[in-house]
Amino acid sequence: MSPSVAVVILNWNGKAYLEQFLPGILQSKYDNLQIIVGDNASTDDSVSFVQEKFPSVKIIHNEINYGFAGGYNKVLERVDADYFILLNSDVEVTPNWIQPVIDLMESDATIAAAQPKIKWYNDKNQFEYAGAAGGYLDIYAFPFCRGRLFNVYEQDNGQYNDAREVFWASGAAFFIKSKCWKEAGGLDADLFAHMEEIDLCWRLKNLNYKVMYCPDAEVYHVGGGTLQTENPFKTYLNFRNNLIIMQKNLPAGDAVFRIFIRMCIDFVAWWHFLLSGKPKFTMAVSKGHWHFLKSLVKTNKKRRAFQKPYATHQGVFNNSVVWAFFIRKIKYFSGLF
Repeated sequence: MSPSVAVVILNWNGKAYLEQFLPGILQSKYDNLQIIVGDNASTDDSVSFVQEKFPSVKIIHNEINYGFAGGYNKVLERVDADYFILLNSDVEVTPNWIQPVIDLMESDATIAAAQPKIKWYNDKNQFEYAGAAGGYLDIYAFPFCRGRLFNVYEQDNGQYNDAREVFWASGAAFFIKSKCWKEAGGLDADLFAHMEEIDLCWRLKNLNYKVMYCPDAEVYHVGGGTLQTENPFKTYLNFRNNLIIMQKNLPAGDAVFRIFIRMCIDFVAWWHFLLSGKPKFTMAVSKGHWHFLKSLVKTNKKRRAFQKPYATHQGVFNNSVVWAFFIRKIKYFSGLF
């Protein structure tokens, strides 16, 4: 029999997305599958809707909204499967989106996590922001993707049809072996949302596991379903969380240097927001830095005994993607390497 797989959708007031996308998920072609909706204390009628319209879907209730990271941790404590798939509620799947990824992960015991090809729901030949063809980090841990640099999204012309090891897999459609999830300790609930999957992948890589991109499976992501791109709270989370995951996962001496440079780069963004007439975003950067500094002692306690040298990880671009994009005017992933 095939390995058991649990597709787990974390829901918070997402009836419209569940109504739109659950029918397609239930048509997934995989012979050992369970579909679960983990509810983060929704106040709409999404839970009763699922119970009435999709009785085969299991509901797991969280008593409060724990955020993306904490919510999944609480739900997956109550799920028994060989593989977990963390799937955003605003993702449309194709019928054969599971089997190719599981086959790839089964081929190598050191593969802990993976993602399919992620494209944009509104233009199904365009790569999508949250994952595209696999995630990378630059020399200062700035995240980007094959197929997406900042606000430039490539069309899918088959240029990324090779399965390869990447640095991080997208939380929009995140496959992970359950034993690796438990070994790494799941997601960091203190991050709440944004970059929690990068942190988990980084911890897995420090445990000598691989993270893979599988081009033979595709999904289509709406994006911005919970927090819109132009949102100061999202900006705050991104700036704060990026610094936190650097402190957690970089070797100690390396962390001091790279975090200092990264904060200097962030200061450029601070000025950009200020001069662009976006004071709320300027404050979001300041707040993110302040809360990072306040949490230094707490974050330090989360560091594992061993962190691999950063440049030895697959999926690291040993230069600045910010410099490459804004100064050198490189707009496509292929121009970086």
